[in-house]
Amino acid sequence: MAKCKTNCIERPISLAFKKFGCVVGRHPVVFLILSLFVAAGLGTGFIFLKDREANDIEDQFTPVNGPAKQERKIVEEFFPQTEEFSHLRLSSDGSYASLIITGLEGENIWTEAAFTDIIELDRQVKSITAGDTFINLCAKTKGNCVSNAILDFINYNPGEINFATIRYPVNNGVFLGTTVGGVELKTGSSEISGAKAIRLFYFLQEKNSTKNTQWLDGFLKMFSNYSDLKTVHVSHFTSMSRQNEFETNSDSVIPLFSITYFLAITISILSCLRLDCVRNKVWVAVAGVISAGLAVVSSFGLLLYCGMPFAMTVATSPFLILGIGVDDMFIMISCWQKTGVDIEVEDRLAETYKEAAVSITITTLTDVLSFYIGLLTPFRSVQSFCMYTSTALLFCYIFNITFFGACLALNGRREKGNKHWLTCMEVPKPNDDDTGNVCCVGGAYDKDTGTDSAMPMDLFFKNHYSPFLTKTWVKILLCLFYSGYLAVSIYGCFQLQEGLDMKDLATDGSYVGYYYDDEDDFFSAYGPNVMLVITDENFQYWNSDARQNLDLCLDIFHSLSIVSKDEEVSRISWLHEYLKYGQILGVNLNNETQFKQHLTAFLSVSGFSQDVNFTNNRILASRMFSQTVNIRTAVDEKNMLNAFRETADKCVKLQTSMNLTVYHPAFIYFDQYTEIVSNTIQNLVVATCAMLVISLLLIPNPLCSVWVTFAIGSVIVGVTGFMALWDVSLDSVSMINLVICIGFSVDFSAHISYAFVSSEERSVNDKAIDALYKLGYPIIQGAVSTIAGVVVLAAAKSYIFRTFFKIMFLVIMFGAVHGIMFIPVFLTFFGICSKMSRTKPETNKPPEGWNREIPRITTVMSPKLPQTNLGFIDLDCY
Repeated sequence: MAKCKTNCIERPISLAFKKFGCVVGRHPVVFLILSLFVAAGLGTGFIFLKDREANDIEDQFTPVNGPAKQERKIVEEFFPQTEEFSHLRLSSDGSYASLIITGLEGENIWTEAAFTDIIELDRQVKSITAGDTFINLCAKTKGNCVSNAILDFINYNPGEINFATIRYPVNNGVFLGTTVGGVELKTGSSEISGAKAIRLFYFLQEKNSTKNTQWLDGFLKMFSNYSDLKTVHVSHFTSMSRQNEFETNSDSVIPLFSITYFLAITISILSCLRLDCVRNKVWVAVAGVISAGLAVVSSFGLLLYCGMPFAMTVATSPFLILGIGVDDMFIMISCWQKTGVDIEVEDRLAETYKEAAVSITITTLTDVLSFYIGLLTPFRSVQSFCMYTSTALLFCYIFNITFFGACLALNGRREKGNKHWLTCMEVPKPNDDDTGNVCCVGGAYDKDTGTDSAMPMDLFFKNHYSPFLTKTWVKILLCLFYSGYLAVSIYGCFQLQEGLDMKDLATDGSYVGYYYDDEDDFFSAYGPNVMLVITDENFQYWNSDARQNLDLCLDIFHSLSIVSKDEEVSRISWLHEYLKYGQILGVNLNNETQFKQHLTAFLSVSGFSQDVNFTNNRILASRMFSQTVNIRTAVDEKNMLNAFRETADKCVKLQTSMNLTVYHPAFIYFDQYTEIVSNTIQNLVVATCAMLVISLLLIPNPLCSVWVTFAIGSVIVGVTGFMALWDVSLDSVSMINLVICIGFSVDFSAHISYAFVSSEERSVNDKAIDALYKLGYPIIQGAVSTIAGVVVLAAAKSYIFRTFFKIMFLVIMFGAVHGIMFIPVFLTFFGICSKMSRTKPETNKPPEGWNREIPRITTVMSPKLPQTNLGFIDLDCY
């Protein structure tokens, strides 16, 4: 059977690394010291950490060029903020403090006793003097501080709540939908008879940013230890609370770093532990963990020097890098153990690099590509994470072949001298009849191959697991199990929610979460009051036909299911009020001159002066408002955003001379819904195609490359489905991990497929057994080490870090299961995959004159690449 050359790329790289490994093996101390100096030098970049921190929520977790940001520019251009404050007309959230007061056990709060406590709370808030007094800082309208209308209606007298007639949702022209919650009305009336919650706002002038911050800090300090009053419970919030809580998130994971490194070192030592006091590789395992740490310090320091923003999501990166770095360490150690123990150290390291370095080069390439593809997203938090992580992976790779390689060479010299792993004192070699004192003798090896003795787990995969897996009835059961896995995953995909809930940016138990919970429970009946902005200066407001088209447009908005049908609430229109004003005065507003002549007077007395940009006798822009209802979930927010923008597009088509923009400050955050799905799909498709190309290079068999692509898709579907069932939404945080899972899918599937193809066994079952013998234990080691790197994040008090753990756990678990269960079995169903493999040679005799005392290496195992028949070791490094 004709051979297929598969090493056109691998061979030149292997030979180059073989020479480099020989150099490292001859001068390990030089590479060790040089690595430490580089890490120390670049690590000084951490002095810029505080300057590079980028924790602004809007900047990091909303699309860079989201439509709402462009809409906000339009609003701010035509309607700049004036001294007259109007919450409805703000282009941002504003600067404010807020209280939500509820009954202690959910009782009715519409009582004299409850309002006595509410008025006392109001008095205490207004008496805060941090930075300045409230009366000096408060936002004003008509020269007075903006007050809470519900308290004005009872003249700050709690007794009047029993007698005052207050209607809902509008009372005396004031909208109460966002300040009174859980409302009960009198039968057949709009009069309030009971309520479950009252919300108070305290708005500040935005021009006093420093004093505002001090006053708001004073507000938070007052309520941080505030106990419930006699009749009410209080939750509090400020305009800077969300940002403050978000910035403290990273502090919650700092203590977990020490636990992570302890776990990594422990797992590494246990994986490399041998009873032989010479062949024991405890110090090598520790060096592998240190190598990953040096990679993090160097890469982060370099990027901090370069001015790269450091987003909070980057705080999860070291956990991941540690797992991946330790995984590469296992590859190096495994390859080292398959080299002859009696040859020179530089020759052993050269052969180790010849095999392992190519393997970790390929896995590094796939993982780094996955992260660099993440830079295509419009979310800066994702871009920052991907840049730091991909750079750290590159440094991890560099330190593995320099620092760790040097440590491996030094350990090899110890082994060469048959010295004890702890005392470094030479110990006797064991005799054949030695039952042995493991503390006093050491240096045993496999006499047949001249290499370290096989690990028990390798023998388990070869003699027990693999033969069991290839039984016919086991294959049938595995196919049924896979069908169930796929069915549950697909079901979960249809349950997936979109978007990042703002309260998830705060830590568990934060006062922000309690405030948001109360808001959801009592104030979700009415949503954002959306601006409808007309920015066409050629629009003829005085033209009856133009107004008719505009009314038709407004009717379309009014007909939306998410818009209030209450005429008193559903729309706020200066134009309608102006027409009424004209009728009262008997003015013909269909005449342009009359329309413009009386407009200034109307705006000055009507309260609509901020809704019309009337400059140089031209109406440059105007705005109206549409009140939404029942916006309770992320799906509702997404549907509302899409409905308003689609309706605006319809209006533009209906009235070609009108430019219509819809906007609300919340749209800045809702924009993530329009970008997250499309960008996730884009990144997954691009990354999958890139991985397919790499797999074609690794596995020059199209059918088996298709199997690798299938495995990638299968893992993505599984992770997406199960993360939905695990209460994880699709947002900028989870999108990072979905892209990551492609790289790990390749790690676990491409190389097991290549091992199957290149196996010299004849039957498909034997090929599967051979592939699992070579790769089964390294896959388990890699999976365990990576999970150990992130498992401590499960204990974090932040949604962001817990989400990272959940998805990484799913990615590694499903990737490993595909690698050691599904893919080996599926490959046995199609014998065509083996047609490209080499036939098993009948003989493998050494060349004439070869000294049989020098051990011959028949295979060198790489955990992520299959073993290849190396023939005989070339003792000449060059």
